Amino acid sequence: MAKLSKKLKAAYQDFDKQKAYPLLEAIKLAQSKSITKFDGSINIAVKLNLDTTKVEQQLRGSISLPHGNGKAVRVLLLSEDVTKEQAAAVGADYFGGSDYIQNIEKMLNQIDVIITNQKMMPQLAKLGKVLGPRGLMPNPKIGTVTNDVLKAVEEFKKGRLEYRTDTYGNIHMAIGRVSFDPVKIEENANALINLIRAKKPSTVKGQYIQNISVAPTMGPGVKVVISNN
Repeated sequence: MAKLSKKLKAAYQDFDKQKAYPLLEAIKLAQSKSITKFDGSINIAVKLNLDTTKVEQQLRGSISLPHGNGKAVRVLLLSEDVTKEQAAAVGADYFGGSDYIQNIEKMLNQIDVIITNQKMMPQLAKLGKVLGPRGLMPNPKIGTVTNDVLKAVEEFKKGRLEYRTDTYGNIHMAIGRVSFDPVKIEENANALINLIRAKKPSTVKGQYIQNISVAPTMGPGVKVVISNN
């Protein structure tokens, strides 16, 4: 633990923690400050001026980053309208129909996304208390409840990601790996930031985006200059 603390202390040196850097420079700095031996993530945190007690100011949806974020997504497809062969062809990791739902609680740690259609939702709703807190309950807002389940599986396997505000109006997302070309991470970050701007609720008053920072999985966060707010 002392060794880790020493590494963290060293990572915080050589840059001004209070200074906001241009996005690309901040990303390069975050990459250089990663202290993990593995290829960790580069994460972005966007603080928004939102009152999340108001439904209209709760942002939630999904986005396909231009270059993905380097994370493998494990998808469960629940449908009785497609075959096992069709599911496998688009990359579904797990597949089943109504009878498969009883297995879900046993494999929660093996699933990142559940994709289904509206017909299956009444049965899945029974697992709401289990799936909801884990962010696994399918939702049409993020494209996981759809008539075109095969297309949805393809998109999520290619890196489509869910975004949502937490209680405090923050959106967090992994936007790449430490080993990524920083320009590609910048393009991923801009895609998310531009989407967030486009989703600004009409009832928001004052400065919408209050703070942006990027950070490695383990290492210091780096503030980003906010432009075109």
